[in-house]
Amino acid sequence: MLLTRMQAVLYTMDSLPRRTQREDCHALGTELHARERPTMMSRSLAPQIVIRDLKSIDDLRQLKAVEKVVWGMADDDTLPLTLAIALKTAGNIFVGAFDQEKLIGFAFGFLGREHGQTTVHSHMLAVIDAYRHLDLGSRLKQAQRERAMAMGVHEMTWTFDPLQSRNAHFNLSKLGVVSDTYKVDFYGPETSSMLHRNGTDRLWVRWILNSRRVRDRLAGNSARAETLDALRLLAPLVRFDPCGRPGRADLAEALARQRLSIEIPGDILEVERADMGVAREWREATRWAFREAVKAGFFVAEFCRSIRGQQGPGAYLLQRGMVSEFIPEG
Repeated sequence: MLLTRMQAVLYTMDSLPRRTQREDCHALGTELHARERPTMMSRSLAPQIVIRDLKSIDDLRQLKAVEKVVWGMADDDTLPLTLAIALKTAGNIFVGAFDQEKLIGFAFGFLGREHGQTTVHSHMLAVIDAYRHLDLGSRLKQAQRERAMAMGVHEMTWTFDPLQSRNAHFNLSKLGVVSDTYKVDFYGPETSSMLHRNGTDRLWVRWILNSRRVRDRLAGNSARAETLDALRLLAPLVRFDPCGRPGRADLAEALARQRLSIEIPGDILEVERADMGVAREWREATRWAFREAVKAGFFVAEFCRSIRGQQGPGAYLLQRGMVSEFIPEG
């Protein structure tokens, strides 16, 4: 089966929602070539999809099959069954989307420690392609959130590829994450997945679970209008030029502002298929921009897709300051 385009977010390796972020293994699925694309499930079937904890060894065994379908991974890069059993037994979060007894999506997170507090790191989020239109990525993330909060955890983290516009939209616009950390080749220069051939740079995101920002985003309250207004006032540090290549602005001038923006292609996987050289230019340019901005005290606050027409690029909005000041809990 030829896997060509991730349909998601997700996020991550959660780390999930277009490629990802095993990412992250936040990926909501892949899109197949038109002649190979499976028939989409009718939206009317959505009530038959049950979100529940993975309970049995058979539930956990199905993870590997979903990982392979979504990311095209070799066995060595999938989660070993024995490790999954131990992690589940030790209290880590495994939630799945089931069509009857068939696992068609899942989210997996493990306990971690950051900023002096216990967190959950959501390592993987995946939904099989034929079910991607049912908003299962969002339902799985909300299930993770509920379970983490019930454990007394206030923050969840994961990673996603910043060149994946759909993941950026899902994570920042729909879930309300922020990021103040950029990881270069987080999983190494590449993995066994054919979707990880342009480096594995990641934004490490923070989801402040009970903050007003997150509650508002989960309620469907978008900040798109305000973000677009802010972006119109900024000359992007990296800009989508008329030839489809990244153009770099003056760094000192951009860093002198309180806000800056970074544009990315609307579909980096299309760019990779057409010209891997151009895709690598985008990786290098955005890596430079994010690293310099974070080093100068900016964090990633928002993202807007299609800022110049239906097929236009997307843009990140970065703001100077501390995440804790921008998003107080409660």
